[in-house]
Amino acid sequence: MTSSATAGPSAKIATILHYHNTAANSGAPYDEELQALLNSQGVEDAKSVLRQLPWYAPTPLRELDGLSDAIGIGRIFLKDESSRFGLKALKGVGGAYAIYRLLAKRLQEVADKDFSISDILGGDYASTIETVTVACATTGNHGRSVAFAAKSFGCKCNIYVPRQTSAGRVAALQELGANVVRIEGNYDLAVKAVEADAKANGWYIISDTSYEGHEDTPRDVMHGYQVIADEIVAQLPENIIPTHVFVQAGVGGIAAAMCSHFWQTWAVRRPRFIVVESKEAHCLYLSVESGEVVIVEGAHSTQMYGLAAGKPSLNALKILRKGVDDFLAIDDVESFKAMRRLADPVGADPAIVIGEAGGAGVGALLTIMEASDPGLRDALGLNDQSIVLLFGTEGDTDSESYARIIHAAD
Repeated sequence: MTSSATAGPSAKIATILHYHNTAANSGAPYDEELQALLNSQGVEDAKSVLRQLPWYAPTPLRELDGLSDAIGIGRIFLKDESSRFGLKALKGVGGAYAIYRLLAKRLQEVADKDFSISDILGGDYASTIETVTVACATTGNHGRSVAFAAKSFGCKCNIYVPRQTSAGRVAALQELGANVVRIEGNYDLAVKAVEADAKANGWYIISDTSYEGHEDTPRDVMHGYQVIADEIVAQLPENIIPTHVFVQAGVGGIAAAMCSHFWQTWAVRRPRFIVVESKEAHCLYLSVESGEVVIVEGAHSTQMYGLAAGKPSLNALKILRKGVDDFLAIDDVESFKAMRRLADPVGADPAIVIGEAGGAGVGALLTIMEASDPGLRDALGLNDQSIVLLFGTEGDTDSESYARIIHAAD
């Protein structure tokens, strides 16, 4: 079933919204339904491709001792994605892997052989690749990923953006060679528009959200994201497993990819998994709470642009409803707080540039730990023994917006 919701009174409450998902069971196995969506072989396949890209390099996992001491947490690790592929955002791996998979299939149809990433980058098949047009809807970072990969591989690219997308984010897409189409509506309407135009023009949709009839490519995108989770497992100190993971979500693809990989890797020792959304578009929260797909209507008026999606990815939701322990919904001010704190670090912590959507998980943790009321802190089991993993999913993807927020008064 599907229902719609308009962000109502709850979106104006100053405190964080919290839903504890009683359906999640840390002792449950990663079952067959989930294996069919995301699995270890898919991660290995994505790793083998992405690690051959000339621009691939693992991003740093930073331990923030100063911040953990300041807020009363045992240890804090933050995966800093601000340097990924020069795009300043985590999503670069998803778009690159999905477009590789598309082109390999397309070339196989033409030449009846298997194609590696070196074949595609080598130039011998450029005349075929340049006939391919890829397209997607985006609030910024997924589109940047698709545009970058399309330019790198040599195919054409159309990106559809919602009305509220900032000029800086549009310019970044255009600099990567994408044709940008601004839709008079929200992200979900952009998804519908690009689907219709792609069907009419023979384009290939590279979507990070799955919906009925479009599930395979989003699965490729999520397998690409899981390479980041694989990096984290390798980068953590020996014998250290986080007790808590905070990850922000829009349609849920990144969160589902991280949840899936950590579940498969650590099994019953997997961390308490916490998803953080914007109160203006907390569709995953509402969908899991209600037991059916909930679409949040409206303008999704948040500056956490990467989280401004009102309809869950169906593939992601299947994983999240079983694997996420808690859902939080926050206001922009929580993320802005995180951006400023990381830019002006505590003690010997490094300064970290983190964008509006990228600060959601950090901002939620800061607000919870610094609140005078310990209720939510206690409900989540956060204390001086906790080991928390956070994600800086983007850097200053709009440098002008970032500067305004950093230099504004709290």
